[in-house]
Amino acid sequence: MRFTFFVKRCKTLRRSEVKNLFITGTDTAVGKTVVSRALLQYLARAGLSAVGFKPVARNAVPGAEGLRSKDALVLQSSSTLDLPYSAINPLIYEEDEVSTRPHEPMDYALLSSSLHRLQQQADCVVTEGTGGWRSLMNDAKPLSGWVAQHQLPVVLVVGIKQGCLNHALLTAEAIGRDGLPLAGWVANRINPGLAHYAELISVLSDNISAPLLGELPYLPRAEQRDLAGYLDLTSLGVAPVPVSGAKIA
Repeated sequence: MRFTFFVKRCKTLRRSEVKNLFITGTDTAVGKTVVSRALLQYLARAGLSAVGFKPVARNAVPGAEGLRSKDALVLQSSSTLDLPYSAINPLIYEEDEVSTRPHEPMDYALLSSSLHRLQQQADCVVTEGTGGWRSLMNDAKPLSGWVAQHQLPVVLVVGIKQGCLNHALLTAEAIGRDGLPLAGWVANRINPGLAHYAELISVLSDNISAPLLGELPYLPRAEQRDLAGYLDLTSLGVAPVPVSGAKIA
């Protein structure tokens, strides 16, 4: 049976909206960065200029050039444009999800202006969120409010693990309630030993109205691999890309 409430609430994605995609996940550490890399690689192989954007990054590490986020660095290296780090990641913190600076003002104007500049420079901007859809920022508000303000189509990364059905359907419902189109979802097999994988994918496909854009197997060092061949964005109006040699076991 389909998840009928979500189907009724969710907007339909216009194919032209693929120029902006927001990547969220069912939880923290489900593979948003890896899927963002795969999307950037696919778009580049389809002949489009594509840039990754990490508006807010946590767990940053101090270095010679200041704070740097591993996730944002992956997006920077996966983009087709050579841009400075600050263009990819305008807000960066050392703290993890539980901030030590609660209720600190968030510079949403900076996030919006940074996004706008990237939109002027690239055919496609792949924006990776922080945590899950309702993860709170330093101002105790979720970033999803900013996403709704810009009406960014959403790609949902489902980390295939125990409990993912509940997490996926609740997240899909929340996205629909916020009035945003769900462009599609990607299955990321983060637990290689999980039983009934095929059955889980089938149930998720039956209950999420948006298309399944791809399945990523469990891959060590996935952020260093060519991942485009695991995706199919033709449902979004993007041309198919060659898959020969794209999948690396």
